[in-house]
Amino acid sequence: MLDRLLDHYCRALSAIMAFCLAAMVLMVFGNVVLRYGFNSGIAVSEELSRWLFLWLVFLGAVVAIRERAHMGVDMLIARLPPLGQRMGLLIGHGLMLFATWLMFQGSLAQTRINWDVQAPVTGWSMGWAYGSGVVFAASAGCLLLIDLWRIVTGRLTLAHMHSPRGLEPSEASASASPDPKH
Repeated sequence: MLDRLLDHYCRALSAIMAFCLAAMVLMVFGNVVLRYGFNSGIAVSEELSRWLFLWLVFLGAVVAIRERAHMGVDMLIARLPPLGQRMGLLIGHGLMLFATWLMFQGSLAQTRINWDVQAPVTGWSMGWAYGSGVVFAASAGCLLLIDLWRIVTGRLTLAHMHSPRGLEPSEASASASPDPKH
């Protein structure tokens, strides 16, 4: 149930990201055509594109956390026994949660400070730009807490961290191997 809810949430984020990317492409391309072809332009396109890019990056980072697609180095942890691997994963997730908490505090403070500051072109609140960090940190924190709980209960291991979503570790290694004997 929880996994389906998180999958729906990430699909919604992916749809928002697709909208952000399409809007950015249209605004920037339209602005380039207008500037070079007609010696005019859309004044808000640069500012809005910058804001959409911020939201695109932060929402994409949330989806990447859900899919466990961020880069990681596990040379040491992979060589440890299962208990050592679990402890390493717990420490790593604890550090990620701490960094996410710092991100949340900083983004929330910046959002509050800049809520009454107007953007130069659109006149919208600059709090919307900093709010992307708040949304990221809140979403990432929830995902990391869920994964931390799964590590504690033994339902998430290092092998699960490397397998594509929806496949068990043994199935993932079999589907990744070109040799049918493996």
